[in-house]
Amino acid sequence: MHFTRSREYQVKSHHLIPGGAHTYAKGDDQYPELAPGFIVRGEGCHVWDVDDNEYIEYGMGLRSVTLGHGYRSVVEAAYRQMQLGVNFVRPSIIEVEAAEHLLTLLGAGEMVKFGKNGSDVTTAAVKLARAHTGRDMIAICAEHPFFSVDDWFIGSTAMAAGIPESTRAATVKFHYNDIASLAALFERYPNQIAGVVMEAETVEPPRDGFLQQVQRLCHRHGALFILDEIITGFRWHVRGAQFVHDIQPDLSTFGKALGNGFSISALVGRRDVMELGGLHHDKERVFLLSTTYGAETSSLAAALEVMRIYEQEPVIEHLHRQGNRLIDGVNDAIAENKLEEYFQLAGRPCNLIYVTRDAARERSQAFRTLFLQETIKRGLLMPSLVVSYAHTDEDIDRTIAGIAGALRVYRQALDGGVERFLVGRPVKPVFRTFN
Repeated sequence: MHFTRSREYQVKSHHLIPGGAHTYAKGDDQYPELAPGFIVRGEGCHVWDVDDNEYIEYGMGLRSVTLGHGYRSVVEAAYRQMQLGVNFVRPSIIEVEAAEHLLTLLGAGEMVKFGKNGSDVTTAAVKLARAHTGRDMIAICAEHPFFSVDDWFIGSTAMAAGIPESTRAATVKFHYNDIASLAALFERYPNQIAGVVMEAETVEPPRDGFLQQVQRLCHRHGALFILDEIITGFRWHVRGAQFVHDIQPDLSTFGKALGNGFSISALVGRRDVMELGGLHHDKERVFLLSTTYGAETSSLAAALEVMRIYEQEPVIEHLHRQGNRLIDGVNDAIAENKLEEYFQLAGRPCNLIYVTRDAARERSQAFRTLFLQETIKRGLLMPSLVVSYAHTDEDIDRTIAGIAGALRVYRQALDGGVERFLVGRPVKPVFRTFN
């Protein structure tokens, strides 16, 4: 396995593109030096890099591709719509069809507005919360990694350069499964918090009715409860994690799986709140979502086909089944190498991540890099362990064998020092103040 052409393109890309990529999570600093730099095609859960190396992929377009790369009926639906035109001077009928279908499928929410990225709709939700309440502050869950590229969220991270201090101060954090930490924010900032933004869960499920407690606290203090389902929607359940956990947020956001890689997201919510961005009210107008490409017809056609597939085929059952097979096989390899305290899987079977620790049992970027390096050598591209409908039993078996081989090297590195096995520098967290 070699990366000759990747290296050539990496030099060129960093000359032309800040960071060398258009998404920080895809950047060179997120992967070992012995890694593919560019992907040229994908089929199902397999991808090929610019040097024609083949991998089984686990990450699937940052969790956006749940059915598989190039899924035929989705691509064909988008293509048929493209032939009719992708953008017009007035709305297209497919906007109404997609909105109606999504609301019916979710069985929740009364109105929907489509966008292109998760950031579009989470920021729109924040704007609605501020307009609805007349307040400025937003509370976010500290343990949930990402909500938006926009200032209201990025200003709360270590990459806050270029964002005014006044904007940073308007976002405050509470802790997951710690209702007292949220109650303390409402007490510290009385009548100032417009909304609470969080995911239903990431690697840790809610305990003791935590989500219901959050919602009650929001409503008691006049704030909106906003649930980010960009990842969990269409992966936990076809009706979202809110259905799984029996919670009805005021506003919720969907994306990623909704388009199987096509650019589409959705803001869903209560009519009285959503209509602030509409024409049928006498309050001050809210410039909600109004973008040239927000209702691009090809993406809406793809989303309609994705929804049809989820309704008619056992996609979610497959994701959980294959995730459970991975858990069983990888845990056997962990036990075989006596790595229980150093390498763990976390999250739901349909959305797994792994945790790497050093000899002191501390979270380790160096050991994460080593694991990535060794799995890449074995034909696996896995910044996470996120499965798709395209992952077959054979793919899972090959993956477990590859991980077992990588963990044998991991064990040796624990015993003999990671620097003896790692080629080049460790990967770095995306959110850091300096390079």
